[in-house]
Amino acid sequence: MGVTFERTMTEEYLAIIPLIERLHRHFLNVVKLELECSDIRDTNNVQAIMLFNLGDAEMTVGELTLRGCYLGSNVSYNLKKVVENDYVEQARSPHDRRSIHVRLTPKGSALRDRLAEMHRRHAESLQHVITAPELEHAAATLRRLERFWVRVGDEVPCLAADRCPPDRRVRSARDRIFGEDFLHPRNRLFGGLLR
Repeated sequence: MGVTFERTMTEEYLAIIPLIERLHRHFLNVVKLELECSDIRDTNNVQAIMLFNLGDAEMTVGELTLRGCYLGSNVSYNLKKVVENDYVEQARSPHDRRSIHVRLTPKGSALRDRLAEMHRRHAESLQHVITAPELEHAAATLRRLERFWVRVGDEVPCLAADRCPPDRRVRSARDRIFGEDFLHPRNRLFGGLLR
């Protein structure tokens, strides 16, 4: 049973990685089609998603990536383009002249509202295929996978136990994900299920 579980778990793990990538590409394509149908040619799908995620907030350029508004690697280029096309305005912070704050312009807010309407339409259609509890379960699983990858990424240099100091050795995946006290007596019921 252990070998079968390992093989199945490995297969499922390897299958989910390209699935996440494909989902993201499909979503980018959906946003691109929405822009084309709306005859919006002065921004692209990645920039539109950044505008949607920015919403009504005002934040620094660095916060765009920290808060997850922008997930790409070239935020400066995309920010420059949405500023040039009047979707976002920039202003220096009155308290720290080195810091630049960004917020949506009326044009940017209109695009954000258009994308919010697109999301509403999609959610309405999706409810005939996937239930809200199923989406909640999928989101919870993906968040756990994200936390796992973040923790593994933090520990990558010390995966080889013989080359790592004891305080930097990789703990079991269960301990990394669920915490040190996961197998505390009050948690044994759940801990036993995940061994």
